[in-house]
Amino acid sequence: MTENRRLLGKLIVIAVMMFGFGYLLIPVYKHICEVLGINNITQKDGTVNLPGNTQVDTSRTITVELDSNAHGPWRFRATQRSLQVHPGELVTVVYEVVNVQSRTVNAQAIPSYAPSQVAQYFKKVDCFCFKQQTLKANEARQMPVVFYIDPALPKDVKTFTLSYTFFEIDGLDNKTAAR
Repeated sequence: MTENRRLLGKLIVIAVMMFGFGYLLIPVYKHICEVLGINNITQKDGTVNLPGNTQVDTSRTITVELDSNAHGPWRFRATQRSLQVHPGELVTVVYEVVNVQSRTVNAQAIPSYAPSQVAQYFKKVDCFCFKQQTLKANEARQMPVVFYIDPALPKDVKTFTLSYTFFEIDGLDNKTAAR
């Protein structure tokens, strides 16, 4: 029995030491990194030192023309007609939609690209087209698209068009129910 108690005591000491080691690991790691000057994003003066995006190809500029088409009860447009983008640069553009009816509508946006070969190089990070949009009566909404153009885009492509068509999803069901 005494041997079991002795073993239990040793196991408790080991468990406490392991917990203490795990608890102290984070502050010790931070201190070591600070002393060695590695893995620091905040400088001693409080400013943030973020590395630049080395994937941006600043030697090329692509013109992205923004287009919008509406098939349903709303006004839909891009807030700007075109913009200049460097391949690899993260860009945000905004589309605006206004439901001009006195009823709630469900809609979905579908993108298209011209020339079509650009589609494989156009990388959306966030887009209103990823999910269905529900617009209340007379509601206006600004919807962002966050994207970048893959630097592997062929060099001969200087301009392309990003177009969204906004469709009503359940318009036929609502019209049938109203009859």
